[in-house]
Amino acid sequence: MTDLPLTAAPAATRRSLNPTLARYLSAFRTPRGVVGLTILVVMVLAALLAPVLFPGGYDQQGATTFAGPSAGHLFGTDEFGRDIFVRSVYGLRVDLSLILSAVPLSMAIGTLLGLSGAISGWLGAGVQRLLDVIIGFPGLILGVCLVAVLGAGWFALFLTILIGGLPSAGRLARGAWLSQQDREYVLAARVLGVSRRQLLVRHVLPNAMDAIVVNGAVWMVVGVYIEAGLSIVGLGVQPPTPSLGVLLNNGLRFVVQSPTYIIGPASLLLLLAVGVSLMSDALNEAVNRR
Repeated sequence: MTDLPLTAAPAATRRSLNPTLARYLSAFRTPRGVVGLTILVVMVLAALLAPVLFPGGYDQQGATTFAGPSAGHLFGTDEFGRDIFVRSVYGLRVDLSLILSAVPLSMAIGTLLGLSGAISGWLGAGVQRLLDVIIGFPGLILGVCLVAVLGAGWFALFLTILIGGLPSAGRLARGAWLSQQDREYVLAARVLGVSRRQLLVRHVLPNAMDAIVVNGAVWMVVGVYIEAGLSIVGLGVQPPTPSLGVLLNNGLRFVVQSPTYIIGPASLLLLLAVGVSLMSDALNEAVNRR
């Protein structure tokens, strides 16, 4: 029996991958994708391993307040002698938990709402009017309204990011349905008795998925800034639980005594946004290369 050459194995692996999945994975072989994914993976690992890396917790107080950056305190200490870097890493857990849970759910629900027009034209039009109302509320204003009803905290931030992302995903899905429903192959499939559900799964969703995935990555960046904006004005996660926005809110009061109180958390917030932005650019480039 003749052995296959070693070079045939990677090629066979590539051919066995789903074309859509292979296209998305190709985004992480570009410089932007590699850098963005590296940043995000490092930050996720740091957030997950925070209790192991810093067993003292985020509320451990020291004797020195407003200490400058040093080897022991990379971002200095706050008004209670707590390490700002440690609190920033723990704060990442809140920000990441928000964008990694709210954004995918928002894209999924928004897609289903956008495809409601496949069930009934009246239902689809009514859902679009509802999405238009949501668009009329900027993220921060929507967050203020939800906080007024639910109270400040993680859940209000979660709902703000989730609801705010519905219109973009819904419009992308509806646009895909409207552009595909009168195509010849869709009409032929209907004549052959293919169900509407199968049409959506086989034809409409694949044509909308690229745009929805890229939109989800972009909305993660928006979610980071929504959390920061609401927390800065005291409407996000409440102390003593840290988040990057909460740390910025606290640091504004002591910016003269300790500039690194703001610079440290702000640099991590910016790094998180840059990492997700690079990933979204890489995904957008990959899907447009098709």
